[in-house]
Amino acid sequence: MKRAGTADLVLMGGSIPPWLFERMVKLALPITEAIVQDYGQRGFLARLSDPFWFQSFGSVIGMDWNSSGVTTAVMSALRQALGPHAKSLGLYLCGGKGKESLQTPAQLLQVGQQTGLDGHYLGQCSRLSAKVDNTAIQDGFQIYLHYFMVSAQGDWSVVQQGMQTDSGQARRYHWHSGQLQSFVEEPHTAICGDNQGEILNLTDKKALPAQKGILAIAKENPEKIAGEIKRLIMPRQSNIQAKDVDLKRLGSILWLAQENEVQQFEELLLLKGLGPRTLQSLALVSEVIHGTPSRFTDPARFAFAHGGKSGKPFPVPTQVYDQTIATLKTAVEKAKLGHTDKADAIKKLSQMAQQAEAHFSPHNSLDELLQKENDNAWQYGGRTVNGWAKPPSNPPRLGR
Repeated sequence: MKRAGTADLVLMGGSIPPWLFERMVKLALPITEAIVQDYGQRGFLARLSDPFWFQSFGSVIGMDWNSSGVTTAVMSALRQALGPHAKSLGLYLCGGKGKESLQTPAQLLQVGQQTGLDGHYLGQCSRLSAKVDNTAIQDGFQIYLHYFMVSAQGDWSVVQQGMQTDSGQARRYHWHSGQLQSFVEEPHTAICGDNQGEILNLTDKKALPAQKGILAIAKENPEKIAGEIKRLIMPRQSNIQAKDVDLKRLGSILWLAQENEVQQFEELLLLKGLGPRTLQSLALVSEVIHGTPSRFTDPARFAFAHGGKSGKPFPVPTQVYDQTIATLKTAVEKAKLGHTDKADAIKKLSQMAQQAEAHFSPHNSLDELLQKENDNAWQYGGRTVNGWAKPPSNPPRLGR
């Protein structure tokens, strides 16, 4: 898993309706629990530091797939979902948006008191990561959101976002403590976006004399850190286009999710009866939990789990969403008691879809798949910020 990265996103207005945010919180918890159960706290923090995984996670919980609001939605949902379970999960989330972000060091001191970690050191890591992306890297984006998640073992990830109102863009920065060497000497392998001419980068090796002078004045003593960076630039258009989705990957998931296919595989019999549309969502959720980094190069694909609040690519299928939450929650709770059959079946969904890709040829275009989702949205309790989805003329009846 890459250690850090950036994502360029479109600034979009509009709040998340309560009916959707409540579901985001409910789904975020069992997804996180499943990842921690199988891959540990470090595994979750590594995923959080990957901009492609983060965008895929935002899409699978129903946020507009290319909006800057994905950052706020994901971190707000994680905060509300994980807060009451921080001690049992071993994950503590600090920071927030605007003035809340300034409270991060104080919150990390409290975490230190609860866990025995060095809260002062963690606070310094928080301040320096913000300084680098807001001041040392003068790329025109001003940081307004800063979240710091730390494990009980002291590993951490930072997710922060800057705004550039003139261009209508936001840039999200990801950090991870995994292998960092220095905050102040090229902690990023690249920070990429549209060419805006020369920028001031005080982390460049050539800036060492200026860097020393600034550090002497500020009396900063930066700690050691490491990082690899990945770039994700999301398109401006709200509609998902064929270039945004790997149709072979998506098609194999849609094929496997058909109930008649599930019945053919012994490993998936525990999922029998859920209906093809819920299995489709579960397969994508399964991939967010168990997929390797190469599986997240097309985050838009994960919008086929639960749509988006604006109706792009299609209305949120609330009934399917609720079934997905209930099924995953049950699987996680049973796994805590040592009964892993259902959790194993959910994991198997993504594994078998990946195996099917090798010999799968898509039979439908993206437009046809989107049309089908929109036509059927009313049957699944489809909902957007503008209201409930309505049936087309002569609609077919499908199972959930």
